[in-house]
Amino acid sequence: MKNYRNDFPILEHKTMLSSCSQSAMSKQVLSSLEDYQKSLVESGMDWERWMEITNLAKAKFAALINCNPSEVAILGSVSDCISSILHALPLSGKEVVTTEMDFPCIGQSILAQQKRQNFNVKFIPSEDNIIPIDHYKTYVTEDTAITCIPHVSFYNGFKQDLKAISKIVHAKGSLLFVDAYQSAGSVSIDVKRDNIDILVAGMQKYLLGIPGIAFMYVKKELAESLEPSTIGWFGQKDIFSFQFSRLEYGESAQRFNTGTPPVINGYVANAALDYILSIGMDTIEERLITLSNFTVQEALNRGLQLHSPISIENKGPSTAIYCGNSSLMEQLLRDKGFILSARKDVIRLAPHIYNNEDDIIRALDTIKFLLPKTLT
Repeated sequence: MKNYRNDFPILEHKTMLSSCSQSAMSKQVLSSLEDYQKSLVESGMDWERWMEITNLAKAKFAALINCNPSEVAILGSVSDCISSILHALPLSGKEVVTTEMDFPCIGQSILAQQKRQNFNVKFIPSEDNIIPIDHYKTYVTEDTAITCIPHVSFYNGFKQDLKAISKIVHAKGSLLFVDAYQSAGSVSIDVKRDNIDILVAGMQKYLLGIPGIAFMYVKKELAESLEPSTIGWFGQKDIFSFQFSRLEYGESAQRFNTGTPPVINGYVANAALDYILSIGMDTIEERLITLSNFTVQEALNRGLQLHSPISIENKGPSTAIYCGNSSLMEQLLRDKGFILSARKDVIRLAPHIYNNEDDIIRALDTIKFLLPKTLT
């Protein structure tokens, strides 16, 4: 297998295992930042090239999840995506279902929209840091308009079966909204195979990019039945008609675009997605399964307390290790040259294609050494 480490300059002086929060930057991505800067210096304004690059990024994300590029909108964040969808749905008198393992912005956006539309909200509880599949059969009902779930949990890497959940919620008449921020780039995704209505993801985690851009897939038939109220000139049928007194929604998911897309983020996304696709998701996923299983076994061998599933079948590449004061653990690890990410009471060890088993062993040994300081 090719050694990808040389493509990531930070690995020369840091051990980076934080892909659940921010991945390392490849030389290709760093070069794309220079390309955008060069366009500003040499051309001052190059709209055609900027839009070409941004649309290439959109097309590559579409290829990654198996959909048509017209079914993908570009927004600034997953928070923007969920808010835009909720604004567009008629929810009064119905219910919205989410889970206790979703990232907070999902529940927060739902509760904010509840102030404007009269609907009930249900939070599916977790059990032992996972969500049993039968919970969806219980909590999703014929009154549920939309069910919002994480593909992989930000907290502990718990991975859900999208196809099985899709079948359950659709049988109840509910739409399925999937937050794939923690899975895109590490787990193979096929929105057509799994019959997903809406899927969102940002770039800076396993997709090897930076914050400030999110892609939102909306199934064509669904998108064209909705009329977003969060809108902008890039969401119009003809963006260059400059009609200030007429609203004509764009084709498919394009109607969910708002204003000018974040061009510099588009450059990065294009380069990062090109890198991901050049390796192939099968290769990446296979390698990350190996590293995930290795991390679990080595953590257990050291007597560390896991808050992640042990079975690789329902686990993404991120492994959560209980450490008490996780913020302190993150800082202590950083002082020793390890970049990991804290959440709540765990430190998350999240490798990518550029990591190896030695990175994991040294990180786990250092965590065990530091634990007495964070558990007191």
